[in-house]
Amino acid sequence: MTLAEAAAAADALAGKGGAERELADLRAQWADELEAAARDADYRQRAVAYRAIGQFRFRQKLELLRRGLEDESPACRGSALVSLELLSRGHPRPVNDVRPLLHTLANADDNEAVRRLAVLCLRNGSPQRDTIVLLEHLADDDDEGRELRATAKRVAQELRRRSQTR
Repeated sequence: MTLAEAAAAADALAGKGGAERELADLRAQWADELEAAARDADYRQRAVAYRAIGQFRFRQKLELLRRGLEDESPACRGSALVSLELLSRGHPRPVNDVRPLLHTLANADDNEAVRRLAVLCLRNGSPQRDTIVLLEHLADDDDEGRELRATAKRVAQELRRRSQTR
């Protein structure tokens, strides 16, 4: 079984209620290989590792995931963002802990898909004013791509609504 296959199995277990023990066993079994893959010279192996962190629901690997957000490869940054979004559903802390980095990715990454994923991650964080202002700026900037503007607008509206109900 490869790391990708184990991660897919972990994701299936996480989707089932009551499979925490099996999921914990898989995490223990694959933790070292996941760490090694995240340090591999091949960006494809690193991308699999960063994606696997979310699939394993590996909250203990958030610092490793942060490294993925700073990786030179857009594929790795994207995989790390997908995992961050998954781990932050219902728990804003993972997003709040890396908010400045997410702001940088959303505002200035060279890859538009990475920028959109960063915006989607910000949706799961606390509705802070600086994030809402950044997203509204992106939504109103005609120099940005249509999909990024639409995503930023939708997330800004959602965060503004949540901030008003606090």
